[in-house]
Amino acid sequence: MLMGDDDIPPELTERDQWDGWVMARLDDGWCAALDRNTMLCTIYEHRPMICHDYQVGDSDCIEERRLHANASL
Repeated sequence: MLMGDDDIPPELTERDQWDGWVMARLDDGWCAALDRNTMLCTIYEHRPMICHDYQVGDSDCIEERRLHANASL
């Protein structure tokens, strides 16, 4: 869930089933801010606080990528 001080472009957000604001996901499940060609976040310097738990290349990041890659096959 996004925090009130997260400065995310509105086109990259959506409401979840509990009416909270979250990062939008595309049909394939990937975050709308992810550049599919580079696999890097397009808003990395301004990413939401929740995303600070994931550092590029750490084990959590790699696991999330693996799970989403398998789900989109």
